[in-house]
This record gives sequence, C-alpha cells and structure tokens, in this order.
Amino acid sequence: MLVTLKKVLQKAQKEHYAVGAFNVNNLEILQGIIRAAEKMHSPVIFQTSEGAIQYAGLEYLFGLMQIASKVKIPVVIHLDHGKNIELIKKCIKIGYSSVMFDGSSLPLSENVALSQEIVRLASKYGASVEAEIGVLRGIEDFIQVPKQRAYLTDPKDAEEFVHLTKCDALAVAIGTSHGAYKFKGESKLDFTRLHEIQKRVKIPLVLHGASGIPHNIVSYAQKHCKTLHSCARLEGAHGVSNIAIRNAIRMGICKINIDTDLRIAFTGGVLNTLFENKKVFDPRIYLGKGQELVQEVVEEKMRLFGSAGKA
Repeated sequence: MLVTLKKVLQKAQKEHYAVGAFNVNNLEILQGIIRAAEKMHSPVIFQTSEGAIQYAGLEYLFGLMQIASKVKIPVVIHLDHGKNIELIKKCIKIGYSSVMFDGSSLPLSENVALSQEIVRLASKYGASVEAEIGVLRGIEDFIQVPKQRAYLTDPKDAEEFVHLTKCDALAVAIGTSHGAYKFKGESKLDFTRLHEIQKRVKIPLVLHGASGIPHNIVSYAQKHCKTLHSCARLEGAHGVSNIAIRNAIRMGICKINIDTDLRIAFTGGVLNTLFENKKVFDPRIYLGKGQELVQEVVEEKMRLFGSAGKA
C-alpha cells in the first residue's frame, strides 16, 4: 500500500529502527526490492534519482513503482536528491508520496526558501518532503562533490532549518559519502555531531551515502575479474560498517539510503552468469540473476536496519 514518508518514519522513530530507501533504475532491481520487503514483512522506500528518471523516463519508472506498491506492506515512492524544481513538481503531481529537495549546496537562506516552496506544494497533494543540510562528498548520478566542497551539518543550522521549513525529514552529513569509495580504512562518522543534531531536531533524520560495500558482494562481482581484466572496477572500494549503521540508528537515524550495494550485486549477477554460461543470450536469465542478488542484499539490509517484521 502506498503511504507517505512521514507515516513510515514516524513509526520508525517511535520504535527505534530505520527504513531502507533503495534506488530503482529498472524492472529487475525493483522486483528484487519488493520481493525482499514482502518476504521480510518490512516497510520499504522506492526511490528514483534524477539520473534514473533521465535514463528510464518518469512515467515508466512511476508506473512500475505504482504497480509494485499494490501490496499489503507500506511502500513509499520517493524522489531522491531532487535539485530540479520543475522535476520535483512533476513527481509530486504524478503521484510520488514523497520528494527530497536537495538545496544543500545553496546558501542557507535560499535552501530554506526553496524548501518552503516545495513543502507548500507537497502538502496540497498529501506528499512528504525530505530536505538536507550539509553536503556529502562523492559521485553518484548527477551528484558530484569533491572533498574540498563537502561540509558536515551544523546542529544549530539544522534546528533553525527544520523550524522554518516544516519539512518531514532531514538528511544530515556526518561523514558518509556517495559512491563505492567512502573510506580508506574503518568507517569514521561524527556521532558527537549526530547526537547534538538529534537533541535539537525532533523530526526523523536521514543518512545518505550509507552503502556498506560488503566484502562478499564485492568478491562475487570480482570473481572472474582477472580473466576479464576488470579488477580495477571495485579495487579499494570501502563502505560504512554495520557497527556504524547500528550506532547511527540508535542515535536517531530513521531512513537509510542504499544504492551502490545494489549496483554491485546486480552487476556481479549479470557478469558471472554471462561468464559462466557461454551459451546464454536470454536477458531473462542473466538479468534474473542480478535481481536475485539485489533481493538478497535488500533482505540483509532490512535485518540490519531493524525494519524486518515492522510492516
């Protein structure tokens, strides 16, 4: 059943777990996500980036997600990292139950003003709004932020921003980053900062750039990399540890974005199927293996986030 982000995150906040927001790029990834959610009896957030919409088309993606949301568990259809105001408006009007306005790279006053505009429009359509303070480094779709332009969320700014905008959820920057190369060593998140934000901000908090880049799925994706001369594809990739994720949830994170882990799993499934079965040319077979691995990753995330059994 289609619900708002506000509804699923308020329950998560009250019961101290997080809901996974998984990026949708095609049918197989969507199938893997919804099958995992139904199996785990977990609420789930489908989200599309501006890049995914450019690739597949807004109407196509929304149509697929709308069909997939006709289940008994709570489903949110959400726009991730919306920067294009006109596209955000289209998503609200077509039926997204939630949108994110990402004005994090703008001056605070401009971020506030535009976020207020989106909140007013979304409220007319019964949709939720996520906004962001602080800038994550890294590359993902249309998001490209070098280290020198990234900055962590200021707790005082976060408090003022939420008060002025009346947004339903706030994405914060505490040391995560987009892409597969988040850390050179152990995960280093600023939990002191997160604790201070949580004391000042009463709405649900969101963690972007939170893929774990698990060793098992990276190893699987690189299984035949020497033969394929492709080991550089994920060499040195390192993500957010499960311990860091659990700590973040304990300290108020209620929504966790996952994209890179799905990409790695899907790519590994397709690559290995084609490599190990030299006769296969049916996309239902090799894309189907990618879908299976996406489902496995999503199931594991739902157990980690504590959302399994919460639908």
